[in-house]
Amino acid sequence: MGKACRPDRVQIAFESASLRAICESEAQAAAELSPTIARALKNRLADMDAASYATDLIAGTPRQLAGADHGCMAVALADGLEIVFCSNHPRPPLTETGHVDWARVSRVRIMRIGR
Repeated sequence: MGKACRPDRVQIAFESASLRAICESEAQAAAELSPTIARALKNRLADMDAASYATDLIAGTPRQLAGADHGCMAVALADGLEIVFCSNHPRPPLTETGHVDWARVSRVRIMRIGR
């Protein structure tokens, strides 16, 4: 996934080196998660790479999270797992009500893959 910076595409960062390794290697994702989840992960990451903003994501039923993950979004993979990501802007774009304005988020940090 190591792509050059493209201002017209969502830029993806990772919370940890191990998470990056899973996301960049379908074989490692299959070994650590499952082949089904690895394929879904590959597809969701391709969707993110093709998007200009977080709201361009359609597949995986994107949703905003509440509670401790307030300010993050999740997209479904398979078998109940999802990718959780947050805005990775130094100052996240906000709506007038103070929530993350996902229509202007072009930099995300993948925080985890889980339930």
